[in-house]
Amino acid sequence: MDRSTTTDEDRADRIAELAQGLGVRIALAESLTAGRISAVLGRGQAASDWYCGAVVAYDAEVKFSVLGVTRGPVVTDRCAREMAVGVRRLLDADLALGITGVGGPGPDEGCPPGTVHLAVAGPDGVESQHVVLDGDPAEVVQAATSLALDEIVGALVSRSTAPRR
Repeated sequence: MDRSTTTDEDRADRIAELAQGLGVRIALAESLTAGRISAVLGRGQAASDWYCGAVVAYDAEVKFSVLGVTRGPVVTDRCAREMAVGVRRLLDADLALGITGVGGPGPDEGCPPGTVHLAVAGPDGVESQHVVLDGDPAEVVQAATSLALDEIVGALVSRSTAPRR
């Protein structure tokens, strides 16, 4: 998708189309974005058919106790991966995204503002990504939301073009 001309609502429409066509159920585990991705997906067409829901695990203890994240730093690739796997299992989803990071304005856990770790878990494993985004906290959260939605689209497109087993 061309990020310069695509809105988050467009991304949600594409996710809805792909998820419905593939019969895929999607779940989220959000920290950095604090439910923003869920709000976008919830407006997608027929969301009740393909969107399981989200766990907004802003507090580290929620990540540990609800999602099964290993105790320790939470602004890490490992945490994003474990969040995705945990929410996929918890909500019985086919595909799940976990996202954690530092919105700012200052650093956290030794990571600079704008640090984002996200992961997508599916039946064939987990793919993750680390980026550092520019901007104030609101801009970081917005950019992280769009990035996460793009990653979900990408995972669904890959799934739709994968050879059938």
